[in-house]
Amino acid sequence: MDYATLEPSLYTVKAVFILDNDGNRLLSKYYDPELYPSMKEQKNFERNVFNKTHKADNEIAFLEGMTVVYKSSIDLFFYVVGSPQENELMLVAVLSCLFESLSQILRKNVERRCLLDNMEGVFLIVDEIIDGGVILESDPQQVLQKVNYRVDENPLSEQSVAQVLQSAKEQIKWSILK
Repeated sequence: MDYATLEPSLYTVKAVFILDNDGNRLLSKYYDPELYPSMKEQKNFERNVFNKTHKADNEIAFLEGMTVVYKSSIDLFFYVVGSPQENELMLVAVLSCLFESLSQILRKNVERRCLLDNMEGVFLIVDEIIDGGVILESDPQQVLQKVNYRVDENPLSEQSVAQVLQSAKEQIKWSILK
């Protein structure tokens, strides 16, 4: 491939996915619809990547013509995929931002159960870092500030009706008093 003829592009990330220690998908986002168009092809790619990387100590792999950077934590594997000519440092910056941001919202407890309990925050973080394959942010503090996500707040589904009503009364009271 002649690299001189390649046009520069902002679309640096082809996919992001998080797998558990058995290689099962917990989250995946593919940004190039031509890369792996079907769910079956995506899962096959993820399985191949997991099989090649789950026992390796490296951080970068070249599989199926793609550049893959990855990191593991307890029982999770984080992957960022780019094209073969992509700068590995940019992909590593995305991976580090993702991991550090998740580490903050999960209170340094980056494991499967905590990740699943906070999936809405995980999706917000991924969407704040990458949009359609374009890297928007690589600073974890900026991502957390933009997301404004707090783990200590209970979602509405976990609150009782009385708690929701009390919260609504308080908000109405303070809006009237202002």
